[in-house]
Amino acid sequence: MGYDFTPEDVRYLSAAAADLAEVDQLELSARTHLADIGRVRARFGDRSGALVETVLLRRRAEGKLDAHAWLLTDDALQQATPTVVARHRAARLSGRDVHDVTCSVGAELSALVGAARRVLGSDIDPVRTAMASRNVPGATVIRADALAPCSRDTVVLADPARRSGGKRRHDPAALIPPLPDLLDVYVGRDIAVKCAPGLDYDKLGWDGEVEIVSLSGGVREACLWSPGLAGERVGRRATVLAADGTGWEITDAESDDIPEQDPGEWIVDPDGAVVRAGLVRHYAARHGLWQLDPRIAYLTGNSVPEGVRGFRILLQLKYSEKALKQELARLDCGVAEILVRGLDVDPAVLRPKLKLKGDRSLSVVLTRIGRTPVAFVCEAGARV
Repeated sequence: MGYDFTPEDVRYLSAAAADLAEVDQLELSARTHLADIGRVRARFGDRSGALVETVLLRRRAEGKLDAHAWLLTDDALQQATPTVVARHRAARLSGRDVHDVTCSVGAELSALVGAARRVLGSDIDPVRTAMASRNVPGATVIRADALAPCSRDTVVLADPARRSGGKRRHDPAALIPPLPDLLDVYVGRDIAVKCAPGLDYDKLGWDGEVEIVSLSGGVREACLWSPGLAGERVGRRATVLAADGTGWEITDAESDDIPEQDPGEWIVDPDGAVVRAGLVRHYAARHGLWQLDPRIAYLTGNSVPEGVRGFRILLQLKYSEKALKQELARLDCGVAEILVRGLDVDPAVLRPKLKLKGDRSLSVVLTRIGRTPVAFVCEAGARV
């Protein structure tokens, strides 16, 4: 659990650029921790905790937020939307008046400024509102309860807290504010709500769009878009973003008509956003692929989409540890990447049992076709 900032800390830190720069010259690593903390305490007294925590949080934020001079809290940083994702969402709200009703320290507000027409932020936490005001001077920030609407004719943006005291909450009703309450309060309004990607949206009875977003290969979040903000005929969307902000999207408005046939030359493991959004067939149809099995997310075909990692099939066999071990030895395999879907196999447990000793690097895809466990031995995955 991080340092407990106070409004007085925020006032001090807002004018303490020189003090922060001085503390930032220290290594502040596990090796130097005691000595560094001693120096800061001797120099800054009771301000040392706020200074050290702020410097460490800024270092942790690098690569996630464009926030090298921001004021942050530990919980706020953990939940903050990465800048690349926030800019993507802001682009969808371009030209609108937007009220971020859970603005925290301003990660979404910063992206909205310059994209939205007018930007209002509010939060129930006085420390976070003070930090957001300082971090994003281009937005108007007030203290308010997200469950007590205080704006009109705005798009509502919300990000209910999924962490408290460093612990993650999974129940929608246990979020802060509770997700069902939030949706009830703003019923009939244009609203976008950032959520955990594993949430069961069907149980919410959501009638708008659910967008699953991945960044640099990892699924980061879901966003619920109310019907007035959803794409035309879109109920599910997968958005795949790279670290530089480039990316692509696919929705359930596209065709999902794919053939059923034997494995092709390649296996493709779709991006996690595509899988979480339930758009595997749509992605396959777009790229001329088909599924190894209708219930498994692995795709196959005779070509690989540009920029995607593909696995060229060398051989297919009915899976057993013994048979796989023999084939990998025959192929002189010394290093094996193991991917698994649809089978109860732990790659970390299986790998030492294979006793690989060769010079070749290969990939092994373990799955099932129908009820049959199958192993595909492939050339090590490479982007095409």
